[in-house]
Order: sequence, then structure tokens, then C-alpha cells
Amino acid sequence: MFTTATKNFVEEVDDGGLLIPVSHLNDSIAVLTVVVKRKRFWFWQKPKYLPTDFTLNDLLTGDTPITPVVLETDFIKYSGTFGDNIEGNVNAKLVKANVSIGGKDSSKLQSSFGSLKKEEVEVQKLLRDSKDRVVDMSHSLIQQIKEKQKQVLCIVKERIVTTQPCSVIEEVQQGGQCGGSLSPKISKVALMENGKLSKDSNVTMEIPTHTTIAYSLIELEIKQDGHFGLCVMSGTTGGFEVDGHVEKQLPGVSAAPEASESHLLQQELQKLEDHFLLLSALPPSTRSSLLQHITELMQDPAAIGALQNALEQMYQDKKTNLDAGLIESQQQKIQAILEVLQQQSSAEDSARTSILTALHLTTSALEEMSEDCLPVLRKCSNPATLQALELLVQCASGNSKPALSSAALPDDVYERAEHLFASSNVSLSRGGDVVQAEIRKEPGKRPLFLCIAIKSLASLAHD
Repeated sequence: MFTTATKNFVEEVDDGGLLIPVSHLNDSIAVLTVVVKRKRFWFWQKPKYLPTDFTLNDLLTGDTPITPVVLETDFIKYSGTFGDNIEGNVNAKLVKANVSIGGKDSSKLQSSFGSLKKEEVEVQKLLRDSKDRVVDMSHSLIQQIKEKQKQVLCIVKERIVTTQPCSVIEEVQQGGQCGGSLSPKISKVALMENGKLSKDSNVTMEIPTHTTIAYSLIELEIKQDGHFGLCVMSGTTGGFEVDGHVEKQLPGVSAAPEASESHLLQQELQKLEDHFLLLSALPPSTRSSLLQHITELMQDPAAIGALQNALEQMYQDKKTNLDAGLIESQQQKIQAILEVLQQQSSAEDSARTSILTALHLTTSALEEMSEDCLPVLRKCSNPATLQALELLVQCASGNSKPALSSAALPDDVYERAEHLFASSNVSLSRGGDVVQAEIRKEPGKRPLFLCIAIKSLASLAHD
């Protein structure tokens, strides 16, 4: 709840900027708090930021602390409501039965942060005060970070805080109904006609005054002797000096160009083709189970992120610790996926690693998609629709000619697909009997995220 609320806030007020949403309510983030920036596996993934219990002063040698000048200004007054509604009906006429099944899910998240203020360190004074200061290279945090070259130390230079008690409210309604009639010749089957099942929840989270909801960072460039610099210019990155140079780039992660045109998108998808083939080669029961569980998790972006963390832990042969903030049903679904993977990949380590990587690819693309995309994609996650969407991916990447037939996309499916692709900067158009997909100008990486997600899910849905 809180994670989604802060993420929505940052996307609304600073999309593509420097602000980082706070992930956990109990994160204690003040100016000069040390945060670990961890680079990730796929080049498109945003780094993970892990706040620590230390400040910059805790890492420095000497007894004189740095006392920054902090400027306070009014930021904005913020209130936002986000939600979705999903509804569907199925009517089936069987030989000896008529059955109708309907379902409707709706969710709403209301964030009322009220008046917010910005606290920002005066960088010029911080530069003067930190000149000639030295990091204690024997500090336990420094020792642990140096062992992992994918991580960089940063300090908080700016934070957005609440100025009054506020709230985050989540309302979820889930309902279904089943009606049917059976032939009197069937005597051992009982079905309640027009049966209904509903589940509602309403959760309110009270947020206290002076709670940090977003922050921005300055990265540190640390030399072998402990002297350090502040990366204050845009585009500069920090790291630790190794063999006379600062280690800044994550090994094995391609800084590939953005998929700004269809042929670039096609090239990126081609590089990942082996992962899609691996998913489609899994046993049918395994694919069906994974698709079902992943689709259910798509109701909550935080659950997708938690699954990805668990996959990374499995990849590193670590014990999987699920986020304590997840509700029990989410933990059960993630655990079910992990059990399926353990059963499937117990034979060979290489096979296990490949399957984990392929599924990690899937979840990383889902995690990067916008909040309004996931509910629509979830509704499209049946084999027939995924097959049609996969053909649209081929159209968008210039891999399919002629264009997709309109018959493959009924009106209701086309409307969902149009919304889904438009949210990822891809335009769909109908002309005569064909549907065409075209990437918009300056699309960023969103088309790539969508195409990876669709191709991965479609691989799990293949016959």
C-alpha cells in the first residue's frame, strides 16, 4: 500500500526525474543518510536503493562531524486516487448443461499526503566541509559494499516530508457469480444456481508527521585511501577505486540503446529469444501453473517485485525470505511459484539457472510496466488473447507482414489491446481487415517492457 502510494506520487510529480519513492514506512531517511545503490541484472532495470542505519558522519574518520545547512521550502499539496475495474462474463452451452460465470474486480488506492515540504542540503557548503575528509575504509559497511562491485554508496541530499498526519486508503472489491441449469439425467452433480461470492476489504494506513515519502541522492566516488568526492553533476556516477580507476559499470550488463525504432526493438527481442524458447519448452503442467500464479500476482505490483527478489535469492543459492509486508495470499502464491521451479529444476544446476533467469526476465519486464498496464494485461492473459498480442508484438517490431487480421481481435479484445499498447507508447490502428502496430516517436523503453512481458506470458501459454 505505502510502496504503491509513494511510487504513484513520484510518477505524478517527478516522472523520469531524480526523486526516489520510499519503499517502506519504517525506513528512517534523513539528509546525509547513507543509501546503497545496487545495480541490477538487466540493463533496463532501475537500480534498487537500500537505506542503511548510518549517516555520512558515521563513515568518516575524525571527531568533527559535518553539519550541513538544510534549506526548507514548501513543496506541494498532494492527494491522488488510483484504481481499476475489471469485469468479465462467460456463457457456455454444453451437451447437458448451460453455465454462466461472471466476475468483477475493482480496487482503489487513495493517497492524501496533504501539504508537503522539501528539505535540501546546501551542496556548496557540503562540498567545502567534505573536502579533505576521509572515509574509514575499515568500517563494516564499507567492507561489505567493496566485496560487491555492483553496489555504490550514496547520501541523501534532498527529501520530501509530510507536515501533518495523513492517510493512505485501499479499497478492494472482488465478486463472482455462477448460474446454471443441468439436465435431469445427471444425478451425481449439484450446482447452486445464481450463486454469488464476494470479498471486500477496506484498509486505512495513518501516516505520521515528518514521514519521508521521497528523496534524491548524491553518489560517492571513493578512492583506495579513503578520500572521496561528491558526484554533483548530472550523469556522473560513483563507485570504489579499483586498481587505479573507479569501478562504476556493472559487469555483464549491456548498456544497449533504447528501442526507439522497430528494428532496434527487434534486435533486443532477438537477443532474448532463447529465454522465451526455454519457457515454451517447459512441461505443459508447469507452464500452466506458472502462468496462473503470475497472472494472479499481477493484481499487485508490489507482489511482482517480491517475486523477483525471491528469484534473485534462489539464483544466488540463498534462502528465500519473502517481504513481511505481503499479505498471506500473496506469500502463498509466490511460494507456489518457487515450489514449481524447485521441482522442475532440481535435476541440473545449469537448467535451474536458465529457468530462473528466464522467469526473472518475465518479472523484471512486468515490474517496469506502468500501473495501469498490469490490470489490462492480466485480463488478457488467456492463451487465445496472448497469441493475438504476440502477433501484434511481431508487427510492432517489424517482424510480421502482412499485419494482423482484424478477426483475431474481437472488439472487446481490441479495446483492451489498444489501451495496453498505448500505455506503452505503441499505437494500434484498424484499416479494413487488418490491425497494425506502430511505435511512437521517442518511446523510451516501454515498448520493450511490454513486448518482453507479452512474449514471456505467451511462451507459457503455448500449446
